[in-house]
Amino acid sequence: MSSRIEQIIEDIEEYVDSCKFQPLSSTKIVVNKEELEELLRELRMKTPDEIKRYQKIISNKDAILADAQTKAASLIADAQAQQKQLVEESEVMQQAYLQSNELLEKTNAQAQEILDNATNDANSIRMGALQYTDEMLENLEKIMSHTIETAGSRYNNFINSLQSCYDIVNKNRRELSPQAAPASYSTGSAGTEDFQDDSLA
Repeated sequence: MSSRIEQIIEDIEEYVDSCKFQPLSSTKIVVNKEELEELLRELRMKTPDEIKRYQKIISNKDAILADAQTKAASLIADAQAQQKQLVEESEVMQQAYLQSNELLEKTNAQAQEILDNATNDANSIRMGALQYTDEMLENLEKIMSHTIETAGSRYNNFINSLQSCYDIVNKNRRELSPQAAPASYSTGSAGTEDFQDDSLA
């Protein structure tokens, strides 16, 4: 993956982190649609051309093999034509027969070599393309995993901070009215746990 693509992904992460939460929500944020679409548009434009080229080569694997088969068939046809000509024109029929068989065997070997090389090349290109794509997806997976972990950590910090504020308010109310002790004073963190469950839901 190119360094520019990594930079664009980091820009997207920083932009999302800088967005404000929606009123009365701890999970939904307000984003500038045009700014986010511009970052995503640039990310798509920077997709490595190598991926498209490898996909095209893989899709043309059958065409590569078909071309090799055509060349091999052409060689065999030429050899058979020469064989027939040698047999018909030679005064020494046996010698012509031997020469034509040697030529045909050599041609068959060359044709098989062309087919083998084409198959090996196509398989090698396919494996290279798959490896390159897997490496790119692995990098994306790491970046996305890191983003998810960071977002989760920030959310937990926010909940812990809210719990601390809640405890202080609860304590202050108990200190102001030590005799009354309404039911809400004794809930403590249980009320916050309900809040956390509702937020996660």
